Amino acid sequence: MERSVVFAGFGGQGLLFAGQILARAAIADGLEAFWIPSYGPEMRGGTASCTVIVADEEIGSPVVDRYDAAVVMNPPSLARFGPRVADGGLLIANASLLGDASAERPEIDELRVPCTELAASAGDDKLVSVVALGALVGRLGWVTRESVIEAIREVVGVKRPEILEADLGAFEAGVRAGAVAVPV
Repeated sequence: MERSVVFAGFGGQGLLFAGQILARAAIADGLEAFWIPSYGPEMRGGTASCTVIVADEEIGSPVVDRYDAAVVMNPPSLARFGPRVADGGLLIANASLLGDASAERPEIDELRVPCTELAASAGDDKLVSVVALGALVGRLGWVTRESVIEAIREVVGVKRPEILEADLGAFEAGVRAGAVAVPV
C-alpha cells in the first residue's frame, strides 16, 4: 500500500503542520512516510502546499503525478489540485471558503467540510487544517486516530500547550465530518 495526499491552500492555514502530523502518525503506526513542503516567500497569505506519502514498504520516489487524496482550502488550490486527484480518490474541500465551487468530477469522492465553522466550534477558527486532517483520517483511515492524537499532543503540547485542547477538538470534529459526510 502506498498512498499520497496533498494539503493545499493559503499560507498560514496550517497546511504544513497538518502534513507533518499525518507523517508523524504514519511513522508511529509503523509505516514509511515522506513529507514534502512547497511554499515560497508568499507563504503567509500566498499559496502553500505539502505532499505526504505513506506506505507499508519503502517509498520509491517522492514524485506524485496523481494524488489518492487532496485537501483544498481555497479556490486556487481547487483549480490546481482537483484535476490531479486519481479516479476513485478523495477530495476534501473547505466549504467555508469555496462556497459552491466543486471539482465537478463524478469519478472522485468529494467531501465538502465547513472547516472554519467546525474549527470555531472547537475553540479556534484558525485550526481549519486540523479539521481537514480529521476528515481525511475519518474518511480513509490511512493512519489510526490514536496516532494522530499522540502526534498532536507531542507537537502542540510542547510548543503551545494553551491551544492543545482546541487542536484535539478540531481534529475530532473533522473525524466526525469525514465519517458521515456524503459525497457530492
